[in-house]
Amino acid sequence: MANLHSDSCCDGDLGFPTPRDAFVGGKRERLLYVTCTRKGIDETKGDYLATVDVDPESETYAKIISRTVMPNAEDELHHSGWNACSSCYGSATRSRSHMVLPCINSSRIYIVDTKKDPRRPGISKVVDPEDLISVGLTCPHTAHCLANGNIMISCMGDEKENNKGGFALLDEKTFRVTGTWEPKGSSVPFGYDFWYQPRHNVMVSSEWGSPKAFKKGFSVDDVANGMYGHSLHVWDWSERKLLQTLDLGDEGKIPLEVRFPHNPEKTYGFVGCALSSTVFLFYRKEDGVWDAKKVIDIPSKKVEGWVLPEMPAIISDILISMDDKYLYISAWLHGDLFQYDITDPFNPQLAGILRMGGSIYNGSSIKLVGEEPPEKLQVNGTNVFGGPQMLQLSLDGKRLYVSTSLYSVWDKQFYPELSGGGMLLQFDIDAQKGGIARTPTMSVDFGADPEFIAGAHEMRYPGGDCTSDIWL
Repeated sequence: MANLHSDSCCDGDLGFPTPRDAFVGGKRERLLYVTCTRKGIDETKGDYLATVDVDPESETYAKIISRTVMPNAEDELHHSGWNACSSCYGSATRSRSHMVLPCINSSRIYIVDTKKDPRRPGISKVVDPEDLISVGLTCPHTAHCLANGNIMISCMGDEKENNKGGFALLDEKTFRVTGTWEPKGSSVPFGYDFWYQPRHNVMVSSEWGSPKAFKKGFSVDDVANGMYGHSLHVWDWSERKLLQTLDLGDEGKIPLEVRFPHNPEKTYGFVGCALSSTVFLFYRKEDGVWDAKKVIDIPSKKVEGWVLPEMPAIISDILISMDDKYLYISAWLHGDLFQYDITDPFNPQLAGILRMGGSIYNGSSIKLVGEEPPEKLQVNGTNVFGGPQMLQLSLDGKRLYVSTSLYSVWDKQFYPELSGGGMLLQFDIDAQKGGIARTPTMSVDFGADPEFIAGAHEMRYPGGDCTSDIWL
């Protein structure tokens, strides 16, 4: 049986005492856990958690070495979290032993044991939809462990899947739904992601949209009808009450991933706004009030042969390097990856760009107007379909992992080619001067095995990574 410490990025399974320790002392990642969905591809089979060997010295390097298949169909595995992380560092009683896998479509939550055998995780508990519905929530999304022993999961729907932003609490040991984090009656209109910073007594949450809108595919009419969000919510962490709502307006439509710097002393963070294709900086002013400012704007491209005359970039993920130097951005529809130096968070500087060729590339049926299209990224002579979607970065900032699947219904709508399976790619990064290598160092094709064709989404390391762990 494999030893957790041989496959983890850290010497202890809870993580590191500080982000600096993770950046300087973290070992190279050897395993990658990837959530994979089969909805829209083979809806008779369950989604699965893929374990990928990313150790270049291993005989099974760049291969899927196991699949933990969920017992139900059409769950839509999406994001993932841990029962414990660096926010619990130093605890003698807690262990990073289980992954928490919320399912957007079914409202189930799978608890997967990764400690017994990290190379072959196993399901240890299933939290039924009724348990979540009992506290008035559905459509779970982001899971974070808390220092007090609870697991907190953001949700996007009420018991009937109308839009509602709330937060469910699970007990760390039993994984039983114990209630909601926010007091009754204090939910917000929409939910999606969240990040907390106890040192500054703050949590910030974001908004996707109504499950009744995004579950049927994207429609601009739903945006016009107010079924998608455009605000950030600032919460008092200790009092569990809403302090402010920051309306980002037309320039901040569909704010998704919330990223504070890893250094817990910082009083700012970033959010990527998918539809507006912008990045906003949110920050605490001297008077203690929070504000937001647009700091990055990726312009839409004029096109022919598409549903609209202009195509937005669709920022689907952002990530901050462990040393807080770089912000990475995936533009899913355009097919571009961006690397920004955020040394000055109010004035990010472009440091690197990789054009993979998403929907618009040389030879595509969609024509780019007024500029030359990029060449389509290829692996072994085969086009990489889909665009850069979820991101994960090595602790030392030298390797960027990229998946291509966003959400099954949207995949089918915008990239029907993904019915043949998604991709996982790894690109080398110049962490000193900036830059993203053009050719992937490693790739995994999730369409190679006809029995397990799937879309690949979020990625995790056994010992914690750049998007899972929060320091107190």
